[in-house]
Amino acid sequence: MPAPVLPLIDAYSHWPARGALIGLDLGTKTIGVATSDPDRRLATAVETVARKTFTADAARILALATERNAAGFVLGLPVNMDGSEGPRAQSTRAFARNLARLTELPIALWDERLSTAAVERELIAANVSRGKRKAVVDQHAAVFILQGALDRLARMAE
Repeated sequence: MPAPVLPLIDAYSHWPARGALIGLDLGTKTIGVATSDPDRRLATAVETVARKTFTADAARILALATERNAAGFVLGLPVNMDGSEGPRAQSTRAFARNLARLTELPIALWDERLSTAAVERELIAANVSRGKRKAVVDQHAAVFILQGALDRLARMAE
């Protein structure tokens, strides 16, 4: 049975109380991957997956989820500043639907507006060279997305 693909606040009820979440920042060339601790307090970078084919990309992501005993996924949904969804958001939704066919782990969509820009600013402020920024920006964007979702979940639990 395919996994549900839901907004974060709806996916929350489909996850067990504990268990790591995998955060994904889907780019056209790479996928940034982050994970949380089992108590869902802190997001950390895992790796950047170079995009090949959907099958290869999904296999790597599912392997990472298995390694970390993940309870679900959080995908960054690139919503436009006016709240509308453009081609990148449609592509993310398609990726989520296709991934859902391969796993039973619930998939949450979380607004990722300006996540990459915020990460770029942080890395520039930390004097990280352009080359090093390029190598880690997607992972850090995945951390930014997942941490935002974790913070929202914590506020919901209060």
